[in-house]
Amino acid sequence: MVNINGEILSDSSFEIANRGFLFGDGVFETMKIVRGKILFYEDHYFRLMSAMRIVRMEIPMSFTPEFIEQQILNLAISNNISDGARVRLTVFRSGSAQYLPQSKEVSFVISAEPLVAGYSLDHSAYEVDLFKDYHIPKHLLSTVKSTNKMVNVIGSIYADENGLQNCLLLNESKNVVEALQGNLFMLMGNRLITPPITEGCLNGIMRKQILALAKKMDTLEVVEEPISPFDLQKADELFVSNVIKGIQPITKYRKKEYVSTLSTQLLTRLNAMIMLN
Repeated sequence: MVNINGEILSDSSFEIANRGFLFGDGVFETMKIVRGKILFYEDHYFRLMSAMRIVRMEIPMSFTPEFIEQQILNLAISNNISDGARVRLTVFRSGSAQYLPQSKEVSFVISAEPLVAGYSLDHSAYEVDLFKDYHIPKHLLSTVKSTNKMVNVIGSIYADENGLQNCLLLNESKNVVEALQGNLFMLMGNRLITPPITEGCLNGIMRKQILALAKKMDTLEVVEEPISPFDLQKADELFVSNVIKGIQPITKYRKKEYVSTLSTQLLTRLNAMIMLN
């Protein structure tokens, strides 16, 4: 079942004039439910509100934190999900199939599917390379989870065709921005580095959690600074973060292989934080 504008339906009817489909005129949040609770919900909610403002969507008065949360949890209950779930909330502009919207109204749809609760580290081979066909621009829209993800789609096809588990995206300055499915972290000595938002990377929810956890580790210097492709070859460890997977260690980039020591430590702390909350 799905939730469309607050109504839980057994199937979804597709509208040809859907602006999210026609123009990518929408934003979304992917969230994880663990034991009946939406992880990092406040961060997700405020990022959604920020994204709607950035793309000039009019936020309905009904879109309170309590309303959105209840809509998500009600759907999980209707889908008989009691442990873990992956949830996607998409908000798109209503109106006609023209570039200029004829209405300020927005619609939303929520889907939920079962997912293993908590986080575990996947130690299987995870090889990445650069995806150079298209670049991520260094502007505010790149930090938003919009429904226009064509670069990520094409990059995922490229990765699959080349036997890769993921690809790393570049901006117009040829710096490494992020992975196809999450933010990138690089350990070099005792320095944990991730690209700043100004480089064009997604303002990731899990990115925020990892930064907070890492800054509590006395042995680490945590910095946000640009990463060049040359830096990847000198790194001791690389990993990708997103709210569904948590932390995914990268085992190989070209001829360089990496350990997952810090990834393991951070994931242990992440699970402990979830349990405490």
